[in-house]
Amino acid sequence: MGVAETTSCAREGRTVRTTWQRFGTDDLDAQHGAGATAANEWPDALVITATSVRVPREAAAADYARSLPESFDLIHLGLGPDGHTASLVPGDPVLEVMDRGVALTGIYQGRKRMTLTYPTLNAAKQVLWLVTGEDKVDALRRLRAGDLSIPAGRVAAASALIIADAAAAGR
Repeated sequence: MGVAETTSCAREGRTVRTTWQRFGTDDLDAQHGAGATAANEWPDALVITATSVRVPREAAAADYARSLPESFDLIHLGLGPDGHTASLVPGDPVLEVMDRGVALTGIYQGRKRMTLTYPTLNAAKQVLWLVTGEDKVDALRRLRAGDLSIPAGRVAAASALIIADAAAAGR
């Protein structure tokens, strides 16, 4: 059983199209079929190929948004010291985008980025936060308090789990 999905990432005026093929196996698949070679090496193999083409960023964002499912079962997010997550940074106009699932950010740390917007993040069934480092203590405290003044505080999926190391937890 092979499933292919194409995703896009805008960077410096280019779109990198990555095709993901995840091969899940059962006894029959392992003996025959498209996933047999990968299945014999790894029970669950992920094959990644990439090509680079020039596409305007706005078109790439719209194309990517059309490729997304209605909702994700799980979204894994990190947390920045300033409370940013998923390239949603304090003060960026993209924080107010509610009419589409993917949008372009302003310049942050020297780069313009493509990000999932709050409607997409908040439609997820589960968010898994992974937070590490002592520079995240305040941001983590604010996230846990539901502080809407930081971008991460506005992520409101149906369920969330935070995994933090001792440093981020202030211990």
